Amino acid sequence: MNANVYQHFRPEEHPFVESVGDWLEQVESQYAPYLTNFLDPRQVYILETLIRENSELKFSFYGGYEDAERCRCMIYPEYYEPQIDDFELVMIEINYPKKFTELSHGKILGTLMNAGIKRDYFGDIISDGDRWQIFLAKDSASYIVSQVTKIGRVSVHLEERPYTEIIIPKDSWAEETTTATSMRLDAIISTVYNISRQRSKQLVEAGKVKVNWSVNERPDYLLDLLDVVSVRGFGRIQIQGLEGKTKKEKFRLRLGVLRK
Repeated sequence: MNANVYQHFRPEEHPFVESVGDWLEQVESQYAPYLTNFLDPRQVYILETLIRENSELKFSFYGGYEDAERCRCMIYPEYYEPQIDDFELVMIEINYPKKFTELSHGKILGTLMNAGIKRDYFGDIISDGDRWQIFLAKDSASYIVSQVTKIGRVSVHLEERPYTEIIIPKDSWAEETTTATSMRLDAIISTVYNISRQRSKQLVEAGKVKVNWSVNERPDYLLDLLDVVSVRGFGRIQIQGLEGKTKKEKFRLRLGVLRK
């Protein structure tokens, strides 16, 4: 990968940029497709940008359903035509005693992470308010199913289900437009949830905020296109569009927002 490419991305994103360069080189040298693990929206944006600017290769994304947030990417030469099965996904449903407990996205995600399962091995966790389903990489599905037998103190059973039984997710991004004085993490949280800048700063410094699924304790961290911010107790924000500035030099933003 050309060294000049790195300047367009954050230092912490450079290892991912390097990985993308390795994947492109592998596809070009072997003239065969390459399937990634699950990528978050920001990684999808980086990968798509790098392929378009540095390669003639083609690519497709799929995460199990049309509006999936986390997707696997197939990078391939011009001759190849990927099929859905090539993305090697498995849909798992969580069976649990619904009369006695309620599950949440946070509980399920925490259980998977605490079991030592890397975030790029599984995709979206979706619910219709009653049932819960997870999309997994096929090669790690059996391990995950065997490892996860409890969520909190509740016994659960993970079972593979056909795609004909996919639920319609209850939560979906509400599109909002706003302006912000800064792209700082604390400023965006303050703007979206209508809380003081001091309160949003405290949330960040207390470890209650994640950016792209990693805890971020820097209030001055600068957000960028397709970053996803999770704020414990408030919800999630996705930077879906950067649409210039106002006459007063405020940032015009198009956001996806989930409010609790």
